[in-house]
Amino acid sequence: MIARDTLVVVPTLNEAAHIEGVLQQLFDDAGVARMLIVVADGGSTDGTPEIVARIAAARHNVVLLHNPKRLQSAAVNAAVAARGAGMTWLGRVDAHAAYPPNYVSRLIAVAEETGADSVTTSMVARGETCFQRAAAAAQNSRLGTGGSAHRAGTRSAWVDHGHHALMRMAAFVAAGGYDETFSHNEDAELDHRLGAQGSRIWLTTEVAIDYFPRRTARALFRQYRNYGQGRARTVRLHRTPLKIRQMLPLAVAPAIMLALASPAFWPLALPALVWAGTCLGYGLVLGRDRCSALAGWPAMVMHLGWSLGFLGQWVLGREPVSRA
Repeated sequence: MIARDTLVVVPTLNEAAHIEGVLQQLFDDAGVARMLIVVADGGSTDGTPEIVARIAAARHNVVLLHNPKRLQSAAVNAAVAARGAGMTWLGRVDAHAAYPPNYVSRLIAVAEETGADSVTTSMVARGETCFQRAAAAAQNSRLGTGGSAHRAGTRSAWVDHGHHALMRMAAFVAAGGYDETFSHNEDAELDHRLGAQGSRIWLTTEVAIDYFPRRTARALFRQYRNYGQGRARTVRLHRTPLKIRQMLPLAVAPAIMLALASPAFWPLALPALVWAGTCLGYGLVLGRDRCSALAGWPAMVMHLGWSLGFLGQWVLGREPVSRA
């Protein structure tokens, strides 16, 4: 099968270490005859734009696009506005990940076989440093993701949300593209609008990607705090209910606050102690080596970040303006 008329957008910000390898993986996909790759850069200072400009000078199907808004949502929207006319498919590729051979053409084959308007992929977290391996162990388990389908799915299925990989351009445009007021959770917010317009989302476990967790606890905390904020905005905007796996971490921040008052009444520390003990014990069970056995620690960072982000946005944040 030869797939045609495909726009692939690669949002970047300081990805000099990865961008050339990711682009080469896309070039090696012989199943796409007409693929235009737009690298939308959000102001990298590590040489990423220069690397892309060098590659674009040698290849007619690579374009460097500046993304002054810096957000991934804005990057994809800008690329579609500039280069999406006449395209059948829209692919989204993150620079900080690794992809299987013929990634885009295999996704298109899945879309054509199922009739899906959006094909999402499963993700397998992999780490290089000890902290990354611990975080990966957490993210590959219910401890870190609560059984999220695209993180722990064992079979392909219709879903209401997943990791964005490929969409029919017509469905993306009809839904209005990404909401650029969302710095995080923009994919889930768009999936809600796709579902509302009758578009169907298929999760394929046959075309999985390798995802690399944040390298430090601080970066991981910030990432999950932002995730929590984004989810709170999506819930408030669309009045979508939380799943149980999303509700449970909400108790973490209140438990920590109770523990801070425990010097006055020690039982107030029990909820936090039970949570911490459960995470650390679960991590030991998960551990296949010394690093992955520490999975409870990054899981606690993820839970606390998500809880603080969601509750802080819910209580203090402004409700976003709904898009028609």
